[in-house]
Amino acid sequence: MGATRTGRKPPRVGDQPLFRRMLIGIVLVIVALLIVAPLVVIGVEAFSKGWFVYRDTIIHPDTLHAIGLTVFPAIVAVPVNTAFGIAAAWSITKFDFWGRRFLLVVIEIPFSVSPIVAGVAYLFVYGLQGVFGPALDEYGLKILFAIPGIILASMFVTAPFVARELIPLMQAQGRDLEEAATSLGASGWRTFFSVTLPNIKWALLYGVVLCNARVMGEFGAVSVVSGNIRGQTNTLPLHIELLYHDYQAAGAFAAASILALIAVFTIIAKVALERQGAGRARRPTLVTNPAEKTQ
Repeated sequence: MGATRTGRKPPRVGDQPLFRRMLIGIVLVIVALLIVAPLVVIGVEAFSKGWFVYRDTIIHPDTLHAIGLTVFPAIVAVPVNTAFGIAAAWSITKFDFWGRRFLLVVIEIPFSVSPIVAGVAYLFVYGLQGVFGPALDEYGLKILFAIPGIILASMFVTAPFVARELIPLMQAQGRDLEEAATSLGASGWRTFFSVTLPNIKWALLYGVVLCNARVMGEFGAVSVVSGNIRGQTNTLPLHIELLYHDYQAAGAFAAASILALIAVFTIIAKVALERQGAGRARRPTLVTNPAEKTQ
């Protein structure tokens, strides 16, 4: 009451200069020690034996095979999980049905389950002694310790990424625009491509970027289902571990630098998408209020 009568704003948490400086300083120290320092060490150690050792490690057939086996599951898993995320978000936010909340909980299970546990679970489902193992072996189909197992494990771990980006946004947008388009005679697909997709495209791209980064960096589940066979079933994260266990620290850091570069490009793409999304959010305000521009 007193602050309102005098026209002064009530004090906020952190208004004191000392508290504000201490808080910012703690955050900067934690960021430097936990995020920046490991990335710097990767870059320094990768070239500690010289450029030629770095180059020889990157162009080694095992490293190139590991890079290919990291990229290929992403080419398969990311589009599948993108389609699943859109379908799941559409179903949960646009329709009312029994078990809708339970479905949302199930979709988020991969966030809370350890990747190692997921890999072991796949062993009991698709392994030779698992539920479908004998039937798959009878038809000569090999899931585990092969590329299909790596793809399935990557899909499980990254299944919620796109859906969790879309569901909150689509819930906030509601159903009014789709119902208006439908009442004007638009078909379901036209409503999706003309109304829904333009409104969710930045969140969708953001989810795709995060999903792709996680697929390429996944270690736990892939290490269980792939068998980690050098030159055959090891992805780039697994190849880094093998090099490190072989006391090839410089080679391990050289291979790790590729994943670090992917992470950097992912952050750049994330920031670019956020700026694009923010620009799109501001643009309608400028168009719908032209009088304000002339004042």
